[in-house]
Amino acid sequence: MLHSILILGGTTEARQLAERLKDMQRFRLELSLAGRTKVPVAQPVPVRIGGFGGAEGLGHYLKAQNFDLLVDATHPYAARISANAAKAGELSGVPLIALHRTGWTKQEGDRWHEVDSVEAAVDALGEVPRRALLALGRQELLPFETAPQHIYLVRSVDPVEPPLALPQVTYLTARGPFREADERALLTENRIEVIVSKNSGGSASYGKIVAARSLRLPVIMIRRPVLPDVPAFQTVDALADHIAQAFPADQLRGE
Repeated sequence: MLHSILILGGTTEARQLAERLKDMQRFRLELSLAGRTKVPVAQPVPVRIGGFGGAEGLGHYLKAQNFDLLVDATHPYAARISANAAKAGELSGVPLIALHRTGWTKQEGDRWHEVDSVEAAVDALGEVPRRALLALGRQELLPFETAPQHIYLVRSVDPVEPPLALPQVTYLTARGPFREADERALLTENRIEVIVSKNSGGSASYGKIVAARSLRLPVIMIRRPVLPDVPAFQTVDALADHIAQAFPADQLRGE
């Protein structure tokens, strides 16, 4: 009988991990997506879309479906989901491991203003009108309605619906990866003066940070939330290798 693994996903790394584990041909895999993206990227394994009903619901699902392992490969800013995963692991007795993508580090020439929340990022824009690129999820944009003096360019994977109650906002729907040259052109053509970003890490959205550095633009960088202290790996390869060693092919469940 195959060992069963539930992957909490929504990231490129979660899809890559699912592919790696599928290729091993010794796991029953399920990838869970929160359902916030209207048209998610195709996944290599069966997908479950939607919430579980908090930590208790997830814990019940893990036991009812007889999973052997829970993998938290969600976005670094999905703090609530990560907290629920940690609690669900405790409630169900199912081991939990996480994939924690390494964050970006400030380089020479970067003009970062680091803040702890979206609300703090709004405050950091100041009172003087500025042309700002908001590179955030569409669920995180409402606080900017309190600062209507700025001119916003909003980029998101899905359309922002309903539109923000702002007098000067342009919407751009796009999915990464974004190349540095394209990002530099976007910033220049739209006369962007400041970028608001999360420290997502990885390469897919790093182009705007490199472009900002080359153009000497400030970046209001929202710090990462504190995540549960669970066993974690920083790369797909390291996590996949760990799982392969923890569940060797000659020790399939029930054999």
